[in-house]
Amino acid sequence: MILPIYIYGQPVLRKQAEDISPDYPGLDELLKNMYETLDAADGVGLAAPQIGLAIRVVVIDLDVLKDDMPEYEGFRHAYINPHIVEVDNDSEKVSMEEGCLSIPGIHETVVRPTRIHVTYLDEELKEHDEWVEGYLARVMQHEFDHLDGTMFVDRVSPLRKQLIRGKLKAMMQGKYRCAYRTKPVRR
Repeated sequence: MILPIYIYGQPVLRKQAEDISPDYPGLDELLKNMYETLDAADGVGLAAPQIGLAIRVVVIDLDVLKDDMPEYEGFRHAYINPHIVEVDNDSEKVSMEEGCLSIPGIHETVVRPTRIHVTYLDEELKEHDEWVEGYLARVMQHEFDHLDGTMFVDRVSPLRKQLIRGKLKAMMQGKYRCAYRTKPVRR
């Protein structure tokens, strides 16, 4: 089932998400719905708060990038209870434009480290403790930020934040366009 994506201004997007137990009811169905929602919105990542759930669940699908990044062919994974344990501050920091399904129409440059240490459970509830680098590390940081109530616009320069303030305010008033189902802020 394709779920509506919560838009900037929805309180759930600013909540600290909670870890879930391995017997979380309907987890398989939730993951299936999150993948369907991600596919319908043409995104590469979706965090549970973006569909209204303050739980630590993320799906990432980088297969859509396989033409430019062949190493991600077939890459489609769920991350349950993910946490960034450590950031490699000695690794290069890269500026790259980011967008977000919860902030349609806005893209801004964000600086992020290229290497992170993460822990998570996969779809089979197998534990992982690993270092991740490159584009996947960027996507994980973006999506895992959602689980901590942070959005990419919080990480842009003060000047850029000032320049997009009006667009964000308009978005909170329901003034935005996108091609997928959304749940705007109700006033």
